[in-house]
Amino acid sequence: MSSKLLLTAVLRRVLLSKSNRLRPFSTASAAAVEPYQEDTTGITMKGVKISGRPLYLDMQATSPVDPRVLDAMLPYYLSRFGNPHSRTHLYGWESDQAVESARAHVAALINSSPKEIIFTSGATESNNISVKGAMHFYKDKKRHVITTQTEHKCVLDSCRHLQQEGFEVTYLPVESDGLINLDKLRAAIRPDTGLVSVMMVNNEIGVIQPLEEIGKICKEFNVPFHTDAAQALGKIPIDVDKMNISLMSLSGHKIYGPKGIGALYMRRRPRIRVEPQMNGGGQERGIRSGTVPTPLVVGFGAACEVAKKEMDYDENRIRGLQERLLNGIRDKIDGVVVNGSADRRYAGNLNLSFAYVEGESLLMGLKEVAVSSGSACTSASLEPSYVLRALGVEEDMAHTSIRYGIGRFTTEEEIDRAVELTVKQVEKLREMSPLYEMVKEGIDLKSIQWAQH
Repeated sequence: MSSKLLLTAVLRRVLLSKSNRLRPFSTASAAAVEPYQEDTTGITMKGVKISGRPLYLDMQATSPVDPRVLDAMLPYYLSRFGNPHSRTHLYGWESDQAVESARAHVAALINSSPKEIIFTSGATESNNISVKGAMHFYKDKKRHVITTQTEHKCVLDSCRHLQQEGFEVTYLPVESDGLINLDKLRAAIRPDTGLVSVMMVNNEIGVIQPLEEIGKICKEFNVPFHTDAAQALGKIPIDVDKMNISLMSLSGHKIYGPKGIGALYMRRRPRIRVEPQMNGGGQERGIRSGTVPTPLVVGFGAACEVAKKEMDYDENRIRGLQERLLNGIRDKIDGVVVNGSADRRYAGNLNLSFAYVEGESLLMGLKEVAVSSGSACTSASLEPSYVLRALGVEEDMAHTSIRYGIGRFTTEEEIDRAVELTVKQVEKLREMSPLYEMVKEGIDLKSIQWAQH
């Protein structure tokens, strides 16, 4: 009894100590430099000081790991650490079994066979294998690719790489709502078309492309159909048979799983072939050599299992939060535009443009809310979003866009606080804007002829 009391007293003293910080697990982590400075007045990082950690509304960039996913992963870091390709002992057998169980969970979420799932490092690698791998395999007969102007950068760059090798690529435009014109897709298909690649849910504006209709057209012309479903997996229903998908790229960290793991769906009947982009031990049916990272795969599988059970609940809850956010902002300020289709969109992605406001200033003013102005992969660029420009959004409005990403763990209180901070900052910036003053006075800005000095 006395030992328990002593232990309790020691723990209380540690927890209430002056530093009040978690003790590092190792001397290596103790020696690591803190990424930011924290004191009683707030957090300072990269010259920016805020009162505390900001609200997280950037779910399209990445999502937090679900605690249930982390629970599933931990044993494969600590005690079940075997290489899944070791065939001669228990450690390898149990890891292999865990990998195959996770493969089944991923397959169940998209209505495929587990044998059609290839684990990769993420959607970027899966996109590269799909676009470059498929065209390289069929290069003797197929020299033409069709994609859209609003694809993720890794798809567009893979297509440009193919162009440098002599392939031809058609970049389909999108309508003002972000959706492709199916008649233009049909007209673009040629006898030597080897692949059609269209993103399922756009990462910047959240529009959902008509995958079933696209799949029917591809089936009619016997053209393989690839889709980047990183932003769709676990958020909207996916059926690879109904959609006639040949190749599909998936990501773990967009669905509350770990970073560094993804998958490639490859149809077996009719069979699609690709040329591997990496040589090695021949793992994953020779498509993706390299030791399969068991903990990450287990986490990905667990995330898919949770998503399958909770997709409808998450969708309804997130839709309610999105409406709360949009209505809260629009009730207080005017000149707010939703980018992308109002009907065919994933509710967790709300991309707004604020008229007469400079986008970078708005982002800097929203230090207490973690949001972005577009894709995390291209956010270092000061150019307006190429996705919004493809929609025909004028450059000044494209510069003012903010993407709010709502997810499983977002609360109503966070949404209300985001509304409050957004409205406050927009009003502050508009007070300093001579253009907004002119608009309030009834002046049509488009009728003004600006003089150059």
